[in-house]
Amino acid sequence: MEACDVLIVGGGPAGSSCARRLRGSGLDVAILDRQTFPRDKICGGWITPQVLSELGIDPAEYAPRRVLQPITGFRIGWVGGPALDIDYNKTVSYGIRRREFDDYLLRRSGARLLQGVALTSLERKDGGWVVNGNIRARVVVGAGGHFCPVAKLTGAKPARENAVVAQEAEFEMDEGQQAGCRVRPETPELYFCADIKGYGWCFRKNNYLNIGLGRMDQHRLSEHVARFVGFLKSVGRISFDVPSALLGHAYLLYGVSGRKLADDGVLLIGDAAGLAYKQSGEGIRPAIESGLLAAQAIIEARGNYSRESLGAYETLLAGRFGTSGNDWASRVGEHLPSAWIGAVGRRLLGARWFVRDVVIDRWFLHAGEPDLDSMGQVARSLHA
Repeated sequence: MEACDVLIVGGGPAGSSCARRLRGSGLDVAILDRQTFPRDKICGGWITPQVLSELGIDPAEYAPRRVLQPITGFRIGWVGGPALDIDYNKTVSYGIRRREFDDYLLRRSGARLLQGVALTSLERKDGGWVVNGNIRARVVVGAGGHFCPVAKLTGAKPARENAVVAQEAEFEMDEGQQAGCRVRPETPELYFCADIKGYGWCFRKNNYLNIGLGRMDQHRLSEHVARFVGFLKSVGRISFDVPSALLGHAYLLYGVSGRKLADDGVLLIGDAAGLAYKQSGEGIRPAIESGLLAAQAIIEARGNYSRESLGAYETLLAGRFGTSGNDWASRVGEHLPSAWIGAVGRRLLGARWFVRDVVIDRWFLHAGEPDLDSMGQVARSLHA
């Protein structure tokens, strides 16, 4: 029977970041994933410089063989209405392809890789876990996204949760499509739905184009997506039909999930824990940070992997991401009729100060949030 200290189920950014940190402490770590990397992943695919800093990635080292599209501005509007162009005159974010990015992080994690293996059973035994009947682990970390099998085997019920749903496609444009695309690589375009319950994006990364839309309201998603694609064509942003099927995915916003994030010998991280930013839906940075925080909690547990000991992870998450519903937009929105929210939202999207200072800087870039300090500050907080 194969054995390890920590088995991470899911090889995405959350799982690989957690594994790399754990391997640095000397623990024996394995990553199990039902897919074989590199694999395609549904995701808009953009990261901030803080992500690269937290992961210790040098852009000059990463970029030569992969897509790393500098972003220097955004085009923000609403579907059916006008848009504003906001230019920062400097790189404020990067576009990536998740197929490349995830494979890079996984390969450098230093963990043993069990690829093409699905998790089929999880049994608590002798103070640890037996996975699939043939893998022993003292701790299991669920990092398999919204439908993570660890989350489901420990009580989560995704079908009953209030998740954000999205559809998107990413494809390499041919010469004709490149000529018919007015979206600039350095300026992703974001368009909010008229009711402000979601937004669509059109994001060019070199010659790859990613088009998608996500909504908090799960009804008639395909209609909203079709309306958005039609809007892009009607205003001349693209002149062609999307050549591939738009694929669906779901995720939970931070503060919405009721999932148990820590228990005896088990933690949930990334989208398995429901940590996407509430206003933008971005999940990569929260996933990576949760992986690093989970690793720190495991290391500080010093072999005592009880619920009480691993509960430090939840404290670290709350310290990093705050408590649910504490942003002013959420508080105000709870007391306004939805029609008012849509009208006010569309009006605010015409105000350049609001678009730049609130929508982009605060909601999408989280520009005021410093990097997760190389774990030194985290370690001190655990002992405080």
